[in-house]
Amino acid sequence: MPIGNTRPSVRPAPAGRAGGPAVTSSPRRDGALRRRAGGGSGAERLAPYILVAPAVLIIVLLRLYPLVLGVNFSFTGDGAQNGTAVGFGNYRELFADPLFRTALSNVGLLVLLLPVAVAIPGLLATFIYLRVPGHRLYRSVYFFPAVLSPVIVGAIFNLLLAFDGPLNAVLGAVGVGPIDWLGDPGIAMFMVVGVHIWATFGMALVVFLAGFATLDAALLDAARVDGASMPQVVWHVIVPSLSRTIQFVFVTTMIGMLTSMFGLLYVMTSGGPEGATYLPEFYIWKQQGQMNRPALASAASTVLFMIMLVVGLLQIKLLERSGKED
Repeated sequence: MPIGNTRPSVRPAPAGRAGGPAVTSSPRRDGALRRRAGGGSGAERLAPYILVAPAVLIIVLLRLYPLVLGVNFSFTGDGAQNGTAVGFGNYRELFADPLFRTALSNVGLLVLLLPVAVAIPGLLATFIYLRVPGHRLYRSVYFFPAVLSPVIVGAIFNLLLAFDGPLNAVLGAVGVGPIDWLGDPGIAMFMVVGVHIWATFGMALVVFLAGFATLDAALLDAARVDGASMPQVVWHVIVPSLSRTIQFVFVTTMIGMLTSMFGLLYVMTSGGPEGATYLPEFYIWKQQGQMNRPALASAASTVLFMIMLVVGLLQIKLLERSGKED
């Protein structure tokens, strides 16, 4: 029992957590913190490069290396000159060939029709996103053609567009004379491109729907509150918000139109009539597979690659500029 006015002494609390033991730092922990602040160990810095190395190796071996070989092969001869350097002889022969010039003019037609090929899935995706009546059914129906083989699609439309086929029968019933859809050089290419758009726009539709998933719904609500009409909402809200998605669809659609129409061309027209539906892809197959001209086919492949590269870069630049202006 304490005597008199004796008071217990009060010690100051140790540094660290209140009411707990003092926190002391160890040299090992300080070193780990310094390494973490400085960017980690050497293994951690190399980890991203190690992870992407297999993909880079596959691209180099299966894409870039064959591309370099093909370009090099295009400067050699065919037949008796097999393996002999001929300079730009194959390219001069290419541009002197009327069929190849027709194929290049058809590429220009594809470029002109490209906005239509992108606008169709874009508008349909907009209707589905806005949940028009029956949008769930439309989502399935629109994608269905994308799972069909180009050979099957070509065979179906060969029957529909035949001179004595169902389409001309319907036109005859309303007093319109029969049209040779696939035999007229002036319209055959339009028919093939139209069938290709119908058969492939389902993939672009899926890409657009994925882009709509990132769209801020508050922007649409604000536009409606301000009294914007549907065309104004699409042009001033949806298009700028989906500019990256539109760029991707433009480039992939153009690549598909230049490199994925062989099946339709082979089944529907075989390049005819009078070579009117030739594309570089079909020309390459003819030279390689039937004419046994692999060096000339390599030159045509190189030209096709340069066309896709230039057109793709121009599309990206134009779309980026229009996005900045908006």
